[in-house]
Amino acid sequence: MDHKNEQISFEFDEWLGIARRDPDAFEKMRRSAIDSVISQAPPANQQRLRCLQWRIDQERRRARTPLAACIRISQMMWESVTGQGGLLQALRRLQGYPEAHDGVIGDVPRLPREAVVVDLSERL
Repeated sequence: MDHKNEQISFEFDEWLGIARRDPDAFEKMRRSAIDSVISQAPPANQQRLRCLQWRIDQERRRARTPLAACIRISQMMWESVTGQGGLLQALRRLQGYPEAHDGVIGDVPRLPREAVVVDLSERL
């Protein structure tokens, strides 16, 4: 299925009505919208996104209620931000901060406010 230029319209009340009247149709629309977004991502990211969506779908299936699914998915998101190897750790590594110990980031030293400015125009 090629979704390269397909735009999915999203009108909340319309989708809500379909979900209430015809859950199977809603699920088909949901899957199509997700596939469309993933297919529009750069090819190098598509497999990773499909794997992530698979994990999200598994958490939804394992949850007993929609609220429980929402909580599980929220926990996944926060783990990817604050967990080992997560976004926060990557950002701190880029800023030159020391690595976290046991997943907890302690006091972070301040970066120096002084820098040596090299005039590159003289070297040309």
